[in-house]
Amino acid sequence: MASELKKIAAAHHMPFIFKASYDKANRTSIKSFRGPGINDGLKILHEVRETLRLPILSDVHEPSQCRPAGEVLDILQIPAFLSRQTDLLVAAAHTGKIVNVKKGQFLAPWEMKNVVEKMREAGNQRLLLTERGASFGYNNLVVDFRSFPIMQSFGCPVVFDVTHSLQLPGGQGQSSGGQPEYIPQLARAGVAAGVDGLFMEVHDNPANALSDGPNALHLSLLPELLNQLVGIRKCLKKT
Repeated sequence: MASELKKIAAAHHMPFIFKASYDKANRTSIKSFRGPGINDGLKILHEVRETLRLPILSDVHEPSQCRPAGEVLDILQIPAFLSRQTDLLVAAAHTGKIVNVKKGQFLAPWEMKNVVEKMREAGNQRLLLTERGASFGYNNLVVDFRSFPIMQSFGCPVVFDVTHSLQLPGGQGQSSGGQPEYIPQLARAGVAAGVDGLFMEVHDNPANALSDGPNALHLSLLPELLNQLVGIRKCLKKT
């Protein structure tokens, strides 16, 4: 997947960061697949990084994971559910690596200013903030596009997690559902709204993906979508 995505991004002259998880710690069910674990998972990510010469991003869930993860990853990601966990934020900040914090589904965009202040107080200015939707009733999320300029006003690049914004958390009982048919619309709207980057789950066989399949974009659809997004971005630059 990393190899194919690198080729597609390069063809569109787009910077690309590969994300995969060594552990999915917040799965809906105890029976859900979690991944290879931190030791084996980081070895795989290190191999991807060195073989393909790609920057790598992955989640950290506990303060104790930050140091070993920081030795391999280019960007440490704080999952949305953990975006207020001070000890985790500070430990990630202390690695000196870029840290991407996903805005909790339960937070207003202006509340992320407190997250930014925690990280900066810990001595790290290399921050990204990611919008991934807000809880809207049960098993549903909605994106407030005002959140992009609000969070950008804190002096951080803002990323739009398109595919997780279309997740239906717990919507399939023991797993989350999704509405991937709306990925193009949200992605185009996000770029038009001026986001600094996009985060998208992409898979060549979403129906059989071990994680996030119901809200993933099929790999075959990515090139045309990127064509459209690059076109929108060029229009913004002209104005």
